[in-house]
Amino acid sequence: MHVRIIGAPMDLGADRRGVDIGASAIRYAGLSDQLHRLGHTVQDVGNVIIPQPESQPQGNPRLKYLEPIIQVSEDLTKLTAEAVQEGQIPLILGGDHSIALGSITGIASVHKNLGIIWIDAHADFNTEETTPSGNIHGMILAALAGIGDPRLVNFGGWAPKLRADNIVVIGARALDPGEQDLLRAHHVHVFTMSDIDQHSMSEIMRQAVAIAGRDEQPIHLSLDMDALDPREAPGVGTPVRGGLNYREAHLAMEMVADSQRLVSMDIVEVNAILDRENATALLAVELILSALGKKIF
Repeated sequence: MHVRIIGAPMDLGADRRGVDIGASAIRYAGLSDQLHRLGHTVQDVGNVIIPQPESQPQGNPRLKYLEPIIQVSEDLTKLTAEAVQEGQIPLILGGDHSIALGSITGIASVHKNLGIIWIDAHADFNTEETTPSGNIHGMILAALAGIGDPRLVNFGGWAPKLRADNIVVIGARALDPGEQDLLRAHHVHVFTMSDIDQHSMSEIMRQAVAIAGRDEQPIHLSLDMDALDPREAPGVGTPVRGGLNYREAHLAMEMVADSQRLVSMDIVEVNAILDRENATALLAVELILSALGKKIF
């Protein structure tokens, strides 16, 4: 594979600082070298320039930092679209999950019928009306599906970027009440931790790949490190107990790789300030390698 690494050290979409150095922590954990050893060609184009929150007006408290997030997303859209057009797999390193507005818009502009596997403790399917925090990282998946504030929904000049029935959320265990109503109303496929407990990760991933990759459509994988249990990934911005364990997370990545439908990936919410000995970033690299084809044997 030809992998293009794009850093997006965004921390405008969340309240807690520290995810802005997540991309550097993942690189420091040996990402490029490990990808080379796996046999991939790697191009690291550096980071999108992102303003510091202290230098920006917060704006509407229910849509915090909307304008600078949109401005950054325009740059990220161009970079991811160029990578796909040039036959590369864009690997976007967050930053908070608001980076997906730009990354997925760019990818979906090339792959018109894109399937999404969104592995996250949260569904990020809030709107200005349902959000308890006003943090835009919790609204991005809804906006990509055409739901929410018009400035987010119509970003890039077209909407929706995704069909709701092409979206699969895995590992959810912290859903807001209004968000739950939206997910049901728009028929998004949501597999909670309870579903994984009852049916096993292998069965859930078989279903997820079948849904997101049906009719041989391409898949974008969005991995929020808070999908894992905090014992596995302590350095995340919004930890929630009861998440994926080490092998469940690797199995999910391995099954996406086996599908041969993966065209792009983002990995987000590594908070190096809260981490212990860069453990979360090291695990992020391991999971990226599994998603991009590393096998046990």
